[in-house]
Amino acid sequence: MSPKATVPRSRKKQQKEEIRLTGDRVVVQHPENGERKSRAGLLIPATAVPAPKRCAWAEVVLVGPDVRGVQAGDRILFLPQAGLEVEINGEDYLLLRERDVQAIASAEGKEHAPGQYL
Repeated sequence: MSPKATVPRSRKKQQKEEIRLTGDRVVVQHPENGERKSRAGLLIPATAVPAPKRCAWAEVVLVGPDVRGVQAGDRILFLPQAGLEVEINGEDYLLLRERDVQAIASAEGKEHAPGQYL
């Protein structure tokens, strides 16, 4: 019997995996449940509009090696339908390509890469 076989499964699940993205992928926190309020304060459920085309802001959690304009901690504007839902360590996130990013709001104290103006 090998030493790896004696490690209990519960212990293995407690360890957090190191995740490295490939290409130009970006992982962001999953935006809210999609419900929003009108200007008058009425709640508009996410099911009221079948395919909304409203961009959302979210914080970047992970970036791939080929991503040039976005850093972890930035807030980005994107169309939620462009991303794929993914669960990492029990939390829901969205997986996007860098080309799906419409705008970037950098965290305070971070500098932009040369030639980028927002």
